[in-house]
Amino acid sequence: MHLSPSGPKYFYHSVLAGLCSLALVGCSEPQQQNQSMPAPAVSVYEVAMQEVGNYREFVARTEAFQEADIRARVEGELIERTFREGAYVEKGQTLFKIDASEYTASVSEIEASLKSNRAAASRAERDLKRGREIAKDGFISEADLDKLQTNLDQAQAAVKSSEAALEKAKLNLSYTTIDAPFSGRIGKVSFDVGNIVNPQSGALAQLTDIDPIYVSFQVEESDYISYQQSHQQTNNSPEDVPLDLSLRLPNDTDFEQPGTLDFADTKIDRSTGTVELRAKFDNPNGIVMPGLFVTLVVESQDKQSQALVPQAAVQENQQGKFVLVVKDDNTVAQRLVDLGRRIDAMWVVKSGIEQGERVIVEGLQKVRSGVEVNPVVKQVDAKTGTISDQQ
Repeated sequence: MHLSPSGPKYFYHSVLAGLCSLALVGCSEPQQQNQSMPAPAVSVYEVAMQEVGNYREFVARTEAFQEADIRARVEGELIERTFREGAYVEKGQTLFKIDASEYTASVSEIEASLKSNRAAASRAERDLKRGREIAKDGFISEADLDKLQTNLDQAQAAVKSSEAALEKAKLNLSYTTIDAPFSGRIGKVSFDVGNIVNPQSGALAQLTDIDPIYVSFQVEESDYISYQQSHQQTNNSPEDVPLDLSLRLPNDTDFEQPGTLDFADTKIDRSTGTVELRAKFDNPNGIVMPGLFVTLVVESQDKQSQALVPQAAVQENQQGKFVLVVKDDNTVAQRLVDLGRRIDAMWVVKSGIEQGERVIVEGLQKVRSGVEVNPVVKQVDAKTGTISDQQ
Protein backbone atom coordinates (compact mmCIF):
# COMPACT_ATOMS: atom_id res chain seq x y z
CA MET A 1 0.00 0.00 0.00
CA HIS A 2 1.36 3.46 -0.87
CA LEU A 3 1.70 5.91 2.09
CA SER A 4 1.21 9.59 1.54
CA PRO A 5 3.74 12.18 2.71
CA SER A 6 1.43 12.93 5.59
CA GLY A 7 1.53 9.33 6.88
CA PRO A 8 3.25 7.88 9.95
CA LYS A 9 6.54 7.13 8.20
CA TYR A 10 6.89 10.67 7.00
CA PHE A 11 6.09 11.99 10.46
CA TYR A 12 8.78 9.79 12.02
CA HIS A 13 11.48 11.02 9.65
CA SER A 14 10.48 14.64 10.24
CA VAL A 15 10.78 14.33 14.03
CA LEU A 16 14.16 12.57 13.74
CA ALA A 17 15.52 15.29 11.49
CA GLY A 18 14.37 18.00 13.89
CA LEU A 19 16.07 16.35 16.89
CA CYS A 20 19.33 16.03 14.97
CA SER A 21 19.21 19.72 14.07
CA LEU A 22 18.70 20.70 17.72
CA ALA A 23 21.61 18.47 18.79
CA LEU A 24 23.92 20.03 16.21
CA VAL A 25 22.94 23.53 17.29
CA GLY A 26 23.48 22.63 20.98
CA CYS A 27 26.96 21.23 20.30
CA SER A 28 28.09 24.17 18.24
CA GLU A 29 27.10 26.85 20.81
CA PRO A 30 29.83 26.00 23.46
CA GLN A 31 32.45 25.89 20.72
CA GLN A 32 31.43 29.32 19.53
CA GLN A 33 31.37 30.62 23.12
CA ASN A 34 34.86 29.16 23.84
CA GLN A 35 36.23 30.74 20.71
CA SER A 36 34.85 34.13 21.72
CA MET A 37 36.05 34.06 25.39
CA PRO A 38 39.01 36.45 26.04
CA ALA A 39 42.31 35.21 27.50
CA PRO A 40 42.23 35.26 31.33
CA ALA A 41 44.06 38.14 32.98
CA VAL A 42 46.87 37.24 35.39
CA SER A 43 49.23 39.36 37.48
CA VAL A 44 52.90 38.82 36.68
CA TYR A 45 56.18 39.90 38.28
CA GLU A 46 59.26 40.61 36.20
CA VAL A 47 62.14 38.71 37.78
CA ALA A 48 64.91 40.93 39.16
CA MET A 49 68.47 40.08 40.20
CA GLN A 50 70.11 40.84 43.54
CA GLU A 51 73.59 40.38 44.99
CA VAL A 52 73.33 37.46 47.42
CA GLY A 53 76.10 35.73 49.38
CA ASN A 54 76.39 32.36 51.07
CA TYR A 55 74.58 32.38 54.36
CA ARG A 56 73.71 30.40 57.46
CA GLU A 57 71.16 30.86 60.21
CA PHE A 58 71.93 30.27 63.89
CA VAL A 59 69.69 30.05 66.92
CA ALA A 60 71.09 32.70 69.24
CA ARG A 61 70.40 34.37 72.56
CA THR A 62 70.54 38.07 73.36
CA GLU A 63 72.57 39.43 76.26
CA ALA A 64 72.92 42.85 77.85
CA PHE A 65 75.96 44.94 76.97
CA GLN A 66 76.41 45.75 80.68
CA GLU A 67 74.64 44.42 83.75
CA ALA A 68 75.09 45.33 87.41
CA ASP A 69 73.41 44.34 90.65
CA ILE A 70 72.88 47.49 92.71
CA ARG A 71 73.81 46.54 96.29
CA ALA A 72 74.19 48.25 99.66
CA ARG A 73 77.81 48.50 100.79
CA VAL A 74 76.98 49.64 104.33
CA GLU A 75 74.23 48.78 106.75
CA GLY A 76 71.38 51.14 107.46
CA GLU A 77 67.78 52.09 106.87
CA LEU A 78 66.77 52.70 103.25
CA ILE A 79 65.29 56.20 103.39
CA GLU A 80 64.88 57.19 99.73
CA ARG A 81 64.48 55.79 96.21
CA THR A 82 64.87 58.40 93.48
CA PHE A 83 63.76 56.56 90.32
CA ARG A 84 60.76 54.84 88.78
CA GLU A 85 61.09 51.10 88.18
CA GLY A 86 61.85 50.36 84.54
CA ALA A 87 63.03 53.92 83.84
CA TYR A 88 66.19 54.97 82.05
CA VAL A 89 68.83 56.40 84.38
CA GLU A 90 72.04 58.27 83.61
CA LYS A 91 75.52 57.37 84.81
CA GLY A 92 76.15 59.00 88.21
CA GLN A 93 72.44 59.51 88.94
CA THR A 94 71.50 58.86 92.58
CA LEU A 95 69.36 55.73 92.92
CA PHE A 96 69.07 55.03 96.67
CA LYS A 97 69.87 56.79 99.93
CA ILE A 98 70.65 55.05 103.23
CA ASP A 99 70.30 56.86 106.58
CA ALA A 100 73.70 58.57 106.96
CA SER A 101 73.36 59.95 110.51
CA GLU A 102 75.47 57.20 112.11
CA TYR A 103 78.19 57.54 109.48
CA THR A 104 78.21 61.34 109.72
CA ALA A 105 78.72 61.06 113.49
CA SER A 106 81.52 58.58 112.97
CA VAL A 107 83.30 60.98 110.64
CA SER A 108 82.98 63.79 113.18
CA GLU A 109 84.29 61.58 115.99
CA ILE A 110 87.32 60.44 114.02
CA GLU A 111 88.06 64.01 112.88
CA ALA A 112 88.20 65.05 116.56
CA SER A 113 90.42 62.11 117.39
CA LEU A 114 92.71 62.99 114.51
CA LYS A 115 92.96 66.57 115.70
CA SER A 116 93.90 65.35 119.19
CA ASN A 117 96.50 62.93 117.82
CA ARG A 118 98.05 65.61 115.65
CA ALA A 119 98.34 67.86 118.70
CA ALA A 120 99.99 65.04 120.65
CA ALA A 121 102.39 64.41 117.79
CA SER A 122 103.29 68.10 117.64
CA ARG A 123 103.96 68.13 121.40
CA ALA A 124 106.10 64.98 121.17
CA GLU A 125 108.09 66.54 118.33
CA ARG A 126 108.78 69.68 120.44
CA ASP A 127 109.76 67.55 123.46
CA LEU A 128 112.23 65.61 121.36
CA LYS A 129 113.72 68.80 119.93
CA ARG A 130 114.27 70.25 123.44
CA GLY A 131 115.66 66.94 124.69
CA ARG A 132 118.26 66.88 121.93
CA GLU A 133 119.31 70.43 122.77
CA ILE A 134 119.86 69.76 126.48
CA ALA A 135 121.36 66.32 125.84
CA LYS A 136 124.42 68.10 124.46
CA ASP A 137 125.03 69.59 127.90
CA GLY A 138 124.43 66.30 129.67
CA PHE A 139 121.15 67.32 131.31
CA ILE A 140 119.27 64.28 129.92
CA SER A 141 120.31 60.69 129.55
CA GLU A 142 120.34 58.73 126.33
CA ALA A 143 117.56 56.52 127.72
CA ASP A 144 115.31 59.51 128.27
CA LEU A 145 116.15 60.79 124.79
CA ASP A 146 115.20 57.41 123.30
CA LYS A 147 111.93 57.58 125.22
CA LEU A 148 111.15 60.97 123.71
CA GLN A 149 111.83 59.56 120.22
CA THR A 150 109.52 56.66 120.95
CA ASN A 151 106.77 59.02 122.10
CA LEU A 152 107.07 60.94 118.84
CA ASP A 153 106.97 57.76 116.76
CA GLN A 154 103.85 56.57 118.60
CA ALA A 155 102.15 59.94 118.24
CA GLN A 156 102.89 60.06 114.52
CA ALA A 157 101.59 56.48 114.12
CA ALA A 158 98.40 57.48 115.93
CA VAL A 159 97.97 60.34 113.47
CA LYS A 160 98.35 58.02 110.51
CA SER A 161 95.88 55.55 112.06
CA SER A 162 93.35 58.33 112.60
CA GLU A 163 93.84 59.57 109.03
CA ALA A 164 93.15 56.04 107.70
CA ALA A 165 90.12 55.68 109.95
CA LEU A 166 88.80 59.04 108.76
CA GLU A 167 89.26 58.05 105.14
CA LYS A 168 87.35 54.81 105.77
CA ALA A 169 84.59 56.66 107.66
CA LYS A 170 84.20 59.14 104.82
CA LEU A 171 84.10 56.24 102.34
CA ASN A 172 81.36 54.53 104.37
CA LEU A 173 79.50 57.83 104.49
CA SER A 174 79.70 58.09 100.70
CA TYR A 175 78.26 54.56 100.42
CA THR A 176 75.03 55.81 101.97
CA THR A 177 74.30 57.38 98.58
CA ILE A 178 74.09 54.74 95.84
CA ASP A 179 74.64 56.06 92.28
CA ALA A 180 74.26 54.42 88.88
CA PRO A 181 77.64 53.04 87.66
CA PHE A 182 76.57 53.46 84.01
CA SER A 183 73.58 54.59 81.99
CA GLY A 184 70.80 52.08 81.41
CA ARG A 185 67.40 50.84 82.54
CA ILE A 186 66.76 50.06 86.17
CA GLY A 187 64.65 47.03 86.96
CA LYS A 188 62.30 46.01 89.74
CA VAL A 189 63.21 47.05 93.29
CA SER A 190 63.73 44.29 95.86
CA PHE A 191 63.58 46.48 99.00
CA ASP A 192 61.19 49.32 99.71
CA VAL A 193 61.99 52.45 101.70
CA GLY A 194 62.06 51.71 105.42
CA ASN A 195 63.86 48.37 105.18
CA ILE A 196 67.22 47.79 106.85
CA VAL A 197 69.74 46.77 104.20
CA ASN A 198 73.37 45.67 104.34
CA PRO A 199 75.98 44.08 102.05
CA GLN A 200 74.44 40.64 102.65
CA SER A 201 70.91 41.72 101.69
CA GLY A 202 71.38 40.95 98.00
CA ALA A 203 70.64 43.20 95.05
CA LEU A 204 68.41 46.21 95.69
CA ALA A 205 67.72 46.38 91.93
CA GLN A 206 69.43 45.49 88.65
CA LEU A 207 70.76 48.02 86.15
CA THR A 208 70.98 46.93 82.50
CA ASP A 209 72.56 48.60 79.48
CA ILE A 210 71.12 47.21 76.23
CA ASP A 211 72.53 49.64 73.68
CA PRO A 212 74.35 47.98 72.05
CA ILE A 213 72.96 44.48 72.57
CA TYR A 214 75.03 41.30 72.45
CA VAL A 215 73.91 38.18 70.55
CA SER A 216 75.69 34.93 71.49
CA PHE A 217 75.65 31.82 69.30
CA GLN A 218 77.58 28.59 68.81
CA VAL A 219 79.41 27.29 65.74
CA GLU A 220 80.35 23.62 65.22
CA GLU A 221 84.03 22.93 65.75
CA SER A 222 84.50 21.60 62.20
CA ASP A 223 83.06 24.78 60.68
CA TYR A 224 85.15 26.97 62.93
CA ILE A 225 88.38 25.12 62.07
CA SER A 226 87.56 25.36 58.35
CA TYR A 227 87.04 29.08 58.73
CA GLN A 228 90.29 29.49 60.65
CA GLN A 229 92.19 27.59 57.95
CA SER A 230 90.77 29.75 55.18
CA HIS A 231 91.65 32.99 57.05
CA GLN A 232 94.92 32.01 58.71
CA GLN A 233 96.95 34.33 56.48
CA THR A 234 94.86 37.42 57.24
CA ASN A 235 94.96 37.19 61.06
CA ASN A 236 91.84 39.34 61.25
CA SER A 237 90.20 40.34 64.51
CA PRO A 238 86.50 39.36 64.78
CA GLU A 239 85.39 42.87 63.78
CA ASP A 240 87.31 42.62 60.49
CA VAL A 241 85.72 39.37 59.31
CA PRO A 242 83.93 40.02 55.96
CA LEU A 243 80.42 39.03 57.06
CA ASP A 244 77.03 40.72 57.00
CA LEU A 245 75.04 39.99 60.15
CA SER A 246 71.29 40.51 60.54
CA LEU A 247 68.77 39.52 63.17
CA ARG A 248 65.31 37.95 62.92
CA LEU A 249 63.20 38.52 66.03
CA PRO A 250 60.84 36.02 67.70
CA ASN A 251 57.81 37.59 65.96
CA ASP A 252 59.45 36.75 62.59
CA THR A 253 60.29 40.36 61.79
CA ASP A 254 63.75 41.57 60.80
CA PHE A 255 65.65 43.87 63.13
CA GLU A 256 66.58 47.05 61.28
CA GLN A 257 70.14 47.44 62.62
CA PRO A 258 73.10 45.53 61.07
CA GLY A 259 75.55 43.76 63.34
CA THR A 260 79.25 43.01 63.61
CA LEU A 261 81.13 40.02 64.98
CA ASP A 262 82.48 41.06 68.36
CA PHE A 263 84.09 38.06 70.05
CA ALA A 264 85.21 34.48 69.38
CA ASP A 265 86.05 32.19 72.28
CA THR A 266 89.54 30.76 72.60
CA LYS A 267 88.51 27.18 73.32
CA ILE A 268 86.12 24.43 72.21
CA ASP A 269 83.29 23.49 74.57
CA ARG A 270 84.00 19.81 75.30
CA SER A 271 80.39 18.96 76.10
CA THR A 272 78.92 20.35 72.88
CA GLY A 273 81.84 20.43 70.44
CA THR A 274 81.12 24.07 69.59
CA VAL A 275 82.82 27.44 69.81
CA GLU A 276 80.93 30.39 71.27
CA LEU A 277 80.85 33.56 69.20
CA ARG A 278 79.23 36.89 69.92
CA ALA A 279 77.80 39.60 67.69
CA LYS A 280 76.98 43.18 68.58
CA PHE A 281 74.00 45.22 67.33
CA ASP A 282 73.13 48.85 67.95
CA ASN A 283 69.83 48.99 69.84
CA PRO A 284 68.97 52.70 70.15
CA ASN A 285 65.24 52.17 70.69
CA GLY A 286 65.66 49.31 73.15
CA ILE A 287 63.53 46.95 71.03
CA VAL A 288 65.74 43.91 71.62
CA MET A 289 65.69 42.78 75.25
CA PRO A 290 68.21 40.50 76.98
CA GLY A 291 67.27 36.82 77.10
CA LEU A 292 65.45 36.59 73.75
CA PHE A 293 65.85 33.59 71.47
CA VAL A 294 66.52 35.06 68.03
CA THR A 295 67.72 33.92 64.61
CA LEU A 296 71.11 35.29 63.60
CA VAL A 297 71.59 35.40 59.82
CA VAL A 298 75.25 35.35 58.76
CA GLU A 299 75.93 36.17 55.11
CA SER A 300 79.24 36.32 53.30
CA GLN A 301 80.21 39.64 51.72
CA ASP A 302 81.46 37.69 48.70
CA LYS A 303 78.18 37.88 46.78
CA GLN A 304 76.83 36.68 43.43
CA SER A 305 73.95 38.03 41.34
CA GLN A 306 70.93 35.71 41.67
CA ALA A 307 67.27 35.88 40.66
CA LEU A 308 64.56 36.60 43.23
CA VAL A 309 60.88 35.64 42.92
CA PRO A 310 57.97 36.37 45.29
CA GLN A 311 56.92 33.57 47.61
CA ALA A 312 53.39 33.89 46.17
CA ALA A 313 54.67 32.67 42.79
CA VAL A 314 56.15 29.39 44.08
CA GLN A 315 54.11 26.16 43.96
CA GLU A 316 55.02 22.54 44.61
CA ASN A 317 54.09 19.17 43.10
CA GLN A 318 55.60 15.70 43.06
CA GLN A 319 58.44 16.89 40.83
CA GLY A 320 59.38 19.69 43.19
CA LYS A 321 58.93 23.44 43.45
CA PHE A 322 57.93 25.34 40.31
CA VAL A 323 56.66 28.65 39.00
CA LEU A 324 54.37 29.47 36.08
CA VAL A 325 56.09 31.66 33.50
CA VAL A 326 54.38 33.75 30.81
CA LYS A 327 56.40 33.39 27.61
CA ASP A 328 56.83 36.00 24.89
CA ASP A 329 53.74 34.70 23.04
CA ASN A 330 51.70 35.11 26.28
CA THR A 331 51.31 31.37 26.81
CA VAL A 332 51.95 29.77 30.17
CA ALA A 333 54.84 27.37 30.83
CA GLN A 334 55.67 25.48 34.00
CA ARG A 335 59.27 25.92 35.18
CA LEU A 336 60.95 23.82 37.87
CA VAL A 337 63.21 25.94 40.10
CA ASP A 338 66.00 25.26 42.59
CA LEU A 339 65.42 27.57 45.52
CA GLY A 340 67.99 29.00 47.89
CA ARG A 341 67.41 31.16 50.94
CA ARG A 342 64.36 33.22 51.79
CA ILE A 343 64.89 36.99 51.98
CA ASP A 344 61.83 38.61 53.54
CA ALA A 345 58.94 37.89 51.10
CA MET A 346 61.20 36.66 48.30
CA TRP A 347 62.92 33.39 47.39
CA VAL A 348 66.43 33.26 45.95
CA VAL A 349 66.39 31.08 42.81
CA LYS A 350 69.64 29.20 42.20
CA SER A 351 68.53 27.89 38.79
CA GLY A 352 65.47 27.59 36.59
CA ILE A 353 64.61 31.23 36.00
CA GLU A 354 66.30 34.21 34.36
CA GLN A 355 66.24 37.96 34.84
CA GLY A 356 63.33 39.70 33.15
CA GLU A 357 61.12 36.62 32.84
CA ARG A 358 57.51 37.06 33.93
CA VAL A 359 56.20 34.79 36.69
CA ILE A 360 52.54 34.64 37.64
CA VAL A 361 51.79 35.88 41.18
CA GLU A 362 47.97 36.22 40.98
CA GLY A 363 45.44 34.17 39.03
CA LEU A 364 47.36 30.90 39.36
CA GLN A 365 44.14 28.93 39.81
CA LYS A 366 42.79 30.13 36.44
CA VAL A 367 45.60 28.89 34.19
CA ARG A 368 47.67 25.86 33.26
CA SER A 369 50.59 25.15 30.93
CA GLY A 370 49.93 26.02 27.30
CA VAL A 371 47.02 28.39 27.98
CA GLU A 372 47.18 31.88 26.50
CA VAL A 373 46.78 34.65 29.09
CA ASN A 374 46.60 38.42 29.31
CA PRO A 375 49.55 39.36 31.60
CA VAL A 376 49.36 42.48 33.77
CA VAL A 377 52.71 43.52 35.24
CA LYS A 378 52.60 44.21 38.98
CA GLN A 379 55.15 45.24 41.57
CA VAL A 380 55.80 43.24 44.73
CA ASP A 381 57.02 44.71 48.02
CA ALA A 382 60.15 42.67 48.79
CA LYS A 383 59.64 43.09 52.55
CA THR A 384 55.94 42.35 52.97
CA GLY A 385 55.04 40.58 49.70
CA THR A 386 52.22 43.05 49.02
CA ILE A 387 51.20 43.07 45.36
CA SER A 388 50.28 46.43 43.84
CA ASP A 389 49.93 48.14 40.47
CA GLN A 390 53.15 49.13 38.79
CA GLN A 391 53.91 52.83 39.11
